[in-house]
Amino acid sequence: MAERQFTGKHALAVFVAAFGVIITVNLLLAYNAVKTFPGLEVKNSYVASQEFNDRLQEHKALGWEIRAELSGGLLVLYITDKNGAPVEVAELQAVVGRATHVKDDFSPDFIFDGQAYSTPASLGRGNWNIRLVAKDHDGAEFAQRVPLFVKG
Repeated sequence: MAERQFTGKHALAVFVAAFGVIITVNLLLAYNAVKTFPGLEVKNSYVASQEFNDRLQEHKALGWEIRAELSGGLLVLYITDKNGAPVEVAELQAVVGRATHVKDDFSPDFIFDGQAYSTPASLGRGNWNIRLVAKDHDGAEFAQRVPLFVKG
C-alpha cells in the first residue's frame, strides 16, 4: 500500500475550509444582529441629551423604587415611595420584552390592587426587561428599565 502525502492541494483545501467556516459564521451573526435590531430609541439624540438632566432631577425628586417579580402567572410591579409606601400613579405604560430582540415584546395592562400593579403574563425562562414610564398626578415622569430574570 502506498503512503499518502500531504500536498499543496490538501493544504489549500484545509485553508479554504477553515476560512470558509469563519466567514460563514461571521455573516450569519451579522445578519441576525441586523435582523433583530429594534431601531432608534430616540428621534434626535442631541435634543434627548439636552433634556436628560432635567428628566433625571424630576425622576429623583419622586423618589420611587420599582421592583418586579413573576408569581403564579402574574407579572407584579411594586412601585414604592421614599418611605416604602405603595404608589398609585396617574398613568402607567410598559413594554415587556427580551433585551436581545423585539419579537416577544408586549404592552400589558397593569391593574393596581392597593399594594402593587399586576397583569397576567406567561414569560419564558431567561432575562426580560420592563421598559416602564409612569407619571404622578402632577405630570412628573418616571422612566426606568426594570430587569427581571425568570427561572426555569
